[in-house]
Amino acid sequence: MEPILQWGLECIRLIQSFANPPLNAFMRIVTNLGSAPAYIVLLPLVYWCYDEKKGLRLGAAVLISAWINLSLKFLLDQPRPFFAAYDPALGMIPESLGGFPSGHAQTSLVLWMIIASWGKKKRFFFAAAFLCLLVSFSRVYLGVHFPTDIVGGWLLGGVVLCVWFLAGGRIEERIGQGGFRAGMIAAAASAFVMILYRPGVETLMPGAMLLGMGTGYCLNKRYIGFSACALAGKTGAAKYCVLVGRFVLGMAGLVLLFAAFQKLMPRDAGNYQLFYFLRFTFLALWITVAAPWLFRLLRLAESPAASDAH
Repeated sequence: MEPILQWGLECIRLIQSFANPPLNAFMRIVTNLGSAPAYIVLLPLVYWCYDEKKGLRLGAAVLISAWINLSLKFLLDQPRPFFAAYDPALGMIPESLGGFPSGHAQTSLVLWMIIASWGKKKRFFFAAAFLCLLVSFSRVYLGVHFPTDIVGGWLLGGVVLCVWFLAGGRIEERIGQGGFRAGMIAAAASAFVMILYRPGVETLMPGAMLLGMGTGYCLNKRYIGFSACALAGKTGAAKYCVLVGRFVLGMAGLVLLFAAFQKLMPRDAGNYQLFYFLRFTFLALWITVAAPWLFRLLRLAESPAASDAH
């Protein structure tokens, strides 16, 4: 393994030999497109403004992929190339977990390929592949990953995509046939399995988010009836004003909820993991059921039946 890592360090040094301030700034922006905050913005955007069912599917795929990635990082605990590859001019991004496999490479592949599949045209897949390559390259450029970490992330992301496209539809169909109860049980059972192995607090986030998104979607479907495409007969500029209103209001609530939990988080280790889990569960519930309820209340959405009548 040591010769492979040494080869990786030489690749990083070669890539960083072309570094310059504008490129450094660009790469820091690009790498943030593959980080958790970017996904926490994108997933609500899809759920609130495009298609709530696709938002749930996308969220489930990304969260399962993230859980696999985080679990392997802790299990393998491979060092990152910080000390040998770090150039102060690049502005190294702090990382606390192991390097293999790359979460940015894996999750960006899963995310953008699923989104590209909605368009069903080759140019969307080419665009998704380019964005994934760019995010992955930025990780090597900034010296936070070896090239082998990137390849490992791509391979795992490819496995997740294969399972998702081959079996995801059938699993969803069976859960859907069981109705509300089956959906709630599936969300709780998935979260339970995902938190069984928890070597670090970071591994709680995917299970917590999946629990909140799954139960929130079921509650919305049964009691709220929010549909992203139900726009109260709005067309043209009015339609986009409604969508922008949803997103701004929803994100404001998300930020406030996150800040509130930050204030309430206990400092002692005893209850910290519980509050950490609850924070992300409630954030996901806000995205999937609380914000949609607020949209209905403020007439930023209406029931699908009413929308069809226009």
